[in-house]
Order: sequence, then structure tokens, then C-alpha cells
Amino acid sequence: MTTQIGADAAGLVRYTVAMKLDSRTWFGCAVSFAAFLCAAATPLKPGERVVFYPTLGWPVPGGWEVEIHGCIYEPEHRAMTVPLLRRSLGLDEEELTPAEKAVFRDRARLFLVDHQDDRTVTIRLAGQSHALPASSANGHFVQSLAVGSNAVRATADRANCLRFETAPPSVHEPVVTGEIHLLSEAGLSVISDLDDTIKVSDVRDRRELLRNTLCRPFKSVDGMAAVYRAWATNRGAQFHYVSASPWQLYLPLAEFVQSNGFPAGSFHLRNCRVKDGTFLELFKSPEGYKPGVIEPMLKRLPDRRFVLVGDSGESDPEIYAALARKYPRQIVRILLRDVTGERVGAPRYQRVFGGLPGELWRVFREPAEIEKLVP
Repeated sequence: MTTQIGADAAGLVRYTVAMKLDSRTWFGCAVSFAAFLCAAATPLKPGERVVFYPTLGWPVPGGWEVEIHGCIYEPEHRAMTVPLLRRSLGLDEEELTPAEKAVFRDRARLFLVDHQDDRTVTIRLAGQSHALPASSANGHFVQSLAVGSNAVRATADRANCLRFETAPPSVHEPVVTGEIHLLSEAGLSVISDLDDTIKVSDVRDRRELLRNTLCRPFKSVDGMAAVYRAWATNRGAQFHYVSASPWQLYLPLAEFVQSNGFPAGSFHLRNCRVKDGTFLELFKSPEGYKPGVIEPMLKRLPDRRFVLVGDSGESDPEIYAALARKYPRQIVRILLRDVTGERVGAPRYQRVFGGLPGELWRVFREPAEIEKLVP
């Protein structure tokens, strides 16, 4: 329901732009609509927390449209639920080291939080207060907001990042911050997978995947951070981390990206809850998920160039090739880290990339091979 609210708000913005309303009317409509949606929601209660996920903003007539995405939850303190989750995943406690058990306890608790629905928070963004829509049953809320060009110029930093913070009703409540990555109409975007692309996961081995995801510190693929930094510095690239990993792992994943020196960027993960059937899709193939995340970016910014980076382990070649056929002018490179040992001439690649320009795609083993391939 909250996702639909966010979609409705985005639709209102697009409608007002289509009607060529002046920027003041456009901004007022968006704010009034958001206030209407939040009128009956409840503010956060003691012990409840909010986390904001890095999102995107893009230019529209009269200013910018920016997206706010977050989740409201209450930590779970009942220790008995952690072993239940471990057993449901088929993890044998006797096979785990003490260090792995400690990591699992921390990450398991991220899945066992109580998501809070019908809660709302107020933020301050670019000098204005905005009451966000009520959270849905999974704790998430999504809202598109209109921000004037002058306000963005006055508050965005040199990295094209617009920051905001909560406006808690009491000085005793902590302030939580969030960030929006602003994309110009033209420029270079790198859409990057996480598992086995920049983070060692071993997706093809379920036992190792479970341990690398839930029981061990995340490990970076050697050399990938240096390549991404070079693209950011030399090509002005902006980054979007798109993964089938669940939102519950956002905090450790964000820490992984930062601590290993990868450029900051927007995050696009998958919904998953222990309390419903979506938890069973924790390690489901991303083939049905990623296109729905990537295509809106391509449609929204038709003049930007996109580099798609993934690996050969699951469906990235198939997903990226299909997108390249649909958006040939925008997708300028497909770069795939080899984790399957398939050569470029393998039947899979010939089938998947048949008819596409040979210079468009590259399978690599060492990150240094691709540093100079971004146009």
C-alpha cells in the first residue's frame, strides 16, 4: 500500500508537469497531497527506529523530482528466535566457528525486527519540512517530492548529493539522516551488481552462499573498488548498486561499500520478510527483479549513458543483453566478471549476445582488464 502511495505521489508530480503548471503550483500540489496521505498516521513511538536508503533525484521542468525511501522498525530482543531462523535456513550450528556464530546472530536480528506499519516521520529537505506517507505492513514507505532548482543549488554538495534529516518532535529523539544522489540529464551511470561482482558470495554453491551472506564478514573482490574509483574520478560516473539481496542487509552492505572504498551511490535491493512467503525467495534468481529496477532509470533519463556490471554466475548476461536490445542508445557497455569459467565463445554467450555489437560486452577475470573500457 505504501509503495502505491509513493507511486501515486510520483504520478501527481508527472501530471502537474504534463499540465505545465508553474513551479509554485507544482510544489504546492505535491506537498498538499503528501500531507493528506499522512494525516491519520502515527509518529514513531519510543524504541522504534527509521532507516533511510540512498535514492535518486532527477531534473524535471521547474526543478527536481527526488525520491525518499525508508523503513520503520523495532528491534527484536528475544534471543530464542535466532536459533529458529538458523535451523529454518539449514545451517548446522556445529559446523559454524565462534566468529561465524557471532556474525550470524547480528545479521539474523536484522531479519527478526518488528516492522511498523501506519507510522510516519517528518523530514527537513532543502530548507522545507515534509511529512512522509505512512509506512506499510513491511515498514517501508516511498515518496516522491518536488524540490525547486534554487533550493537544490543552495543545499547539494559537490558530489551531487542532497542530504536530509528527520525533524523529531522532541529534542531527546535522535536525528536520522538520508541522502539523495542527483543525476543530470546527461552523464554516465554505472549499474553494478553486488554478489560475485564486487562482493565474494559464491552464489552457485548454496552452502557457501549462506555462510558468505549471513555468517562471515563481507569480502571485496580484489581490484574492483579501484576500478570504480577510477571511473568516478576520470569519467564522472555515478553508481547504482542493484542486487537481489534483501533490504534487511542494507546496513552491513552499505558499511561494506564504504569501508572497502567503493564510490557512494543509490541502493536498490529486494523486499523480503520472515513473516510472509517472501522470505522463501531470499536466494531466488534476480531475473524477475532486476529489469523492473533498471528500466525506470533508463526511461527516466534517456540521454544518460549506462554501463552494466555483473557476473556470469546467474542471470546477469541474459538480463543485460535483453536490456541492451531494448535500449541500444543508452547502454554503452556490459561488463561481466567470469565466475563460471565460460569462454567468450561459449554457446551461452553466443546465444545471449548474438546480433549485438562485439565491442558492447566483455567477460573479464581481472578488474584491471575493464578500467579503460568505459567510454
